[in-house]
Amino acid sequence: MKCSKCSEKAVFLVPKFCKKHFIDYFEKKVFETIKKFSLVNPKEKIVVACSGGKDSTAVLYLLKKFHKKVVALAIDEGIFGYRNKTLIDLKKFCSKNNIELRIYSFEKEFGKTLDEMLKQKQHPCSVCGIFRRYLMNKYARGFGKIATGHNMDDESQAVLMNLMKGNVDLLWHSVPMTKKVGNFVQRIKPLYFCSEKEVAAYALLKGFEVSFNECLYIKDSFRNQVRDALNNYELENSGTKLNILKKHLLMLEKIKFETSFFQYCSVCDEPAKEDICKACQLIKSFK
Repeated sequence: MKCSKCSEKAVFLVPKFCKKHFIDYFEKKVFETIKKFSLVNPKEKIVVACSGGKDSTAVLYLLKKFHKKVVALAIDEGIFGYRNKTLIDLKKFCSKNNIELRIYSFEKEFGKTLDEMLKQKQHPCSVCGIFRRYLMNKYARGFGKIATGHNMDDESQAVLMNLMKGNVDLLWHSVPMTKKVGNFVQRIKPLYFCSEKEVAAYALLKGFEVSFNECLYIKDSFRNQVRDALNNYELENSGTKLNILKKHLLMLEKIKFETSFFQYCSVCDEPAKEDICKACQLIKSFK
């Protein structure tokens, strides 16, 4: 099967492009998203939340190419057999591309690895999510924005999950760039309109040395159930994920954004909706 733009062999079906034209297509899509939503100010320094996987590595590479002023930030949760391996890939990538890498761990910051925390029968995604967001916001402070590798699949799943759970306030998080609120660092998502398949193809074609393995705890998550259901629906109704995001953004344009009340944690002084933030509450429960 030939590329729709030249006589070379196609490496991707929809769109039907050869290696060169697919890479051009993918990078153009990301750069157009950055420009359309003004994700990056030329004067600011961006920190990229990195895991060592395909998505965050692609964002790191493209922001380095497009913006240049980037620093990689990784959180080591302490998932044996998974995170220790992806961090090896990330260190190699950053060294090869002359990118500063900063790594912070659950064990050093909270006294225990995620694996150790879960021995107390905590739900893995809830614990991990609270602590990861806490550390990313804490150590991204001072940068213009924090970029994440969330792709179209991730974001369409998040929209459905929050609707199912009635988390209306969280719908404002599933956007290409979050609002500027208090002491929270704005997040940008350059891969917002890129499917997971497109990101995987780009990583392979660019020769990124990354692992395509998933987190060992994904099987226990609500997201995993929503992902499988949405993937099945996408197979029968192509374009579903993109339509979810397009309609979602149109809906948010018609709704007034109201900042949820928040204060600062009396223990760590980080932003919180209660007197003591969720991270500090969890830390206390482990003692």
